[in-house]
Amino acid sequence: MTFPDIAVVVIGRNEGDRLAHCLRSVEGMRTVYVDSGSSDGSADRARAAGAEVIELDAAGGFSAARGRNAGIERLLADPAIIHVQLLDGDTRLDPGWLAAGKAALDADPALGAVFGRLREQDADGSIYRWMCDLEWAVPSGLADAFGGNVLARAAALRDTGLYRADLIAGEDPDYALRMRARGWRILSLAVPMGIHDSGIDCFGLWWRRTIRAGRGFAALAALHPAVAAPGYARSRARILFWAGVLPLVAVAGLALGIAIDRRWLLLALAALLVVAAQTIRVTARESRRHAPLRAFALSLFLAIGKYAEMIGLLRHHCDRLRGRRR
Repeated sequence: MTFPDIAVVVIGRNEGDRLAHCLRSVEGMRTVYVDSGSSDGSADRARAAGAEVIELDAAGGFSAARGRNAGIERLLADPAIIHVQLLDGDTRLDPGWLAAGKAALDADPALGAVFGRLREQDADGSIYRWMCDLEWAVPSGLADAFGGNVLARAAALRDTGLYRADLIAGEDPDYALRMRARGWRILSLAVPMGIHDSGIDCFGLWWRRTIRAGRGFAALAALHPAVAAPGYARSRARILFWAGVLPLVAVAGLALGIAIDRRWLLLALAALLVVAAQTIRVTARESRRHAPLRAFALSLFLAIGKYAEMIGLLRHHCDRLRGRRR
């Protein structure tokens, strides 16, 4: 089924076969593919699939925000477009999603954007994919923010303006918060939206993705300090405590214990016990929803991830001091 009043913006960079699956899922729809310097022939693949292709130049820097902006500007120039589906090139839409999303938007003119349940491909294939699948599990109902895959009302896009092109991470929640600030509501629907293929099957890729998440938390906390939900300032505070304060306390206790008095080693021990207690607490909480081993693994990765997020947070602030992108 096609919808003449809905168009699609797909962004990508070297997505390979994932892009082919993505474009196939929106076959028959007007689709604008924005490419960020791919070297795998993605732009030609998109043209062959019938998509309009915009190839970003490297001079402006590549980012998801810049890609979305290029596609949105192209489509909003057409008054016949009522809704725009924003889609990442590593995601394929569920066959029934556009009908469900359009019905929700058409039924409530106050809705600026809707999204459904995104699932991770082969979620049981690795702990990293499984954690991605958990991340996509957003409760249905009014939502505070959305991710990269969302069906938005063209009027809400015009009202909100463009994405912040200087954001390296956190561009989607930032845009959602700005849309809500303009008076639009965002709705999470309890229907399948699509399948996401993160391609994360090893620790290194997960670590890099988590560093990017830390950058996002830092940027969002700085841009929206007064926003109580979704609580980016609290997320930043947790990163600073678990990956900043506690390690410093542990190192200080160890150094003082060696140099001055062994009793200072108790300070380092106390810091370690706090981490252990938190791991046990999170494991117990997650055991209500997951098998014990999975719950324990999740608690460990949440703890380890704080250090990656801390790196992202520090990189964000260092770049801001140097006048670079957020």
